[in-house]
Amino acid sequence: MSPLLKINDLRIEGRRNTRAPYSPIVKGVSLELARGEVLALIGESGAGKSTIAVASMGYAKPGCRFSGGEVIFDGISVLDLTLEEKRQMRGARISYVAQSAAASFNASLRLDDQITEVSLAHGIGTRAEAEERMVDLARRMQLPDPENIVRKYPHQVSGGQLQRLMAVMAMNAVPDLLVLDEPTTALDVTTQVEVLAAFKDTLQHSGAAAIYVTHDLAVVAQVADKIKVLLHGETVEEGTTEQILHDPQEEYTKRLMAAVRPPPRSVQAASRAGDLENVMRVQAVDAGYGKKLDGSPAVKILHNINVDIPRGSAVGVIGESGSGKSTLARVMSGLLPPSTGKVLLDGAELAGNVKDRSRDQLRRVQIVMQMPDVSFNPLKTVGEALERPLEFYLNMPTAQRRERVAELLRMVELPPEFAGRRPQALSGGQKQRVNLARALAAEPEVILCDEVTSALDTVVGAQIIELLKRLQSDLNVTFVFISHDLSTVASFADRLVVMFKGEVVEQGTTTEVLTPPFHDYTDLLLRSVPEMRQGWLEEVREAGVV
Repeated sequence: MSPLLKINDLRIEGRRNTRAPYSPIVKGVSLELARGEVLALIGESGAGKSTIAVASMGYAKPGCRFSGGEVIFDGISVLDLTLEEKRQMRGARISYVAQSAAASFNASLRLDDQITEVSLAHGIGTRAEAEERMVDLARRMQLPDPENIVRKYPHQVSGGQLQRLMAVMAMNAVPDLLVLDEPTTALDVTTQVEVLAAFKDTLQHSGAAAIYVTHDLAVVAQVADKIKVLLHGETVEEGTTEQILHDPQEEYTKRLMAAVRPPPRSVQAASRAGDLENVMRVQAVDAGYGKKLDGSPAVKILHNINVDIPRGSAVGVIGESGSGKSTLARVMSGLLPPSTGKVLLDGAELAGNVKDRSRDQLRRVQIVMQMPDVSFNPLKTVGEALERPLEFYLNMPTAQRRERVAELLRMVELPPEFAGRRPQALSGGQKQRVNLARALAAEPEVILCDEVTSALDTVVGAQIIELLKRLQSDLNVTFVFISHDLSTVASFADRLVVMFKGEVVEQGTTTEVLTPPFHDYTDLLLRSVPEMRQGWLEEVREAGVV
């Protein structure tokens, strides 16, 4: 039987702007995919994973062009099709599930109208038939109350539910091929397990083939039949999932596997935080959003939070989406005043509102946001971004500022010449390093890191963690590291704070929290971290985790 999809010697070029020359992005990649088969494309950012995946639809991203090779889908040369012929194929025979469902839905339309739109546009049955398929798929995706959840608006469902609903939308037209582009990367571990299980069930039931784009081998192990490892637009290694997981041949593949689940921090490092004085304390804090007539929050998020932050330590705050992690960081930084309780810095109470804190207090507590792409003014160079806190907090003269910028860039392992670049010329990992350098420029005592590795690929994320470890050791700065990824936090933190539904359910040294017996919720988080072996997903489902 001929393959459903065959790509031969695919070559794609790209350029930054209309005046720049084209340079190769995908360099002669070939692959085959049979009906009902799942192929995983893995590699770090810039490997060409998504570019190759969407090429199966005859699509090249803006600024890119096909420069060689062929894409054969069910015997049809996709690259030779007219734009109208490609439009008829996309959605109906090949569907796409993006990484960010929240950015893919129209907020002003009900979900059912958007989910059935593709089927109706391609004339695949009646609206009643499309709605029947929609509800059946929602049920298979393990969505609660499937008949009613599809009638809601996007903002009325959780991130994990919206990701599953995007898959429902992609599969409603009964496509032959599904392109899944990092569909679980931004989800917390418990939601990720649920979504993976739902994807696997639905794919098996429909018989559709799939290209699964990801950087996480542990996730791939649960759904893929075979794996293609990519680096800089070229194939490094390919084989069955079993072979790649247990007998990788190439050093790069071995390095990817090592970065998937970093080892926990040593017992000696994790226990030292218990002997240190507290640089920051959160005492009996309640906080939320909106305001009732009595001044209390209309929506209460945090409930009686008490957390101690030892000086020079790394404190990890973990929990699933909605547990209150980022809200806690906002309270500590002054971006969200608490309704009750207080935050202390070196024993002195901080004003709840950042506007009421002194410049020195602002300097001593810095925050690094999750998304480096939206953290910079695109019109300012890296040097200008780093000079701003040097001028604002330290009143440093111009000549000295430029020397300090070069020093800060070296501190985060970037060359000094990056000072002349603009943010859009940097990779995600480089932007996050500059983000850290900007926080360090203020010479703070505490840096709040809010999901600083969640948007990065595994290898780059591991490099950022190693950088944080070194900075903590060299500068004795205190880190509060917020994440939903327990394995990442455990590799860096001295202490762990476990949050669930706005409450602290457990806290202590990393060794204490990760030593049995576990709190029930901590146990759930631990059991929800995918293991890099086939069959794990079925085991946790049998155990009742999902």
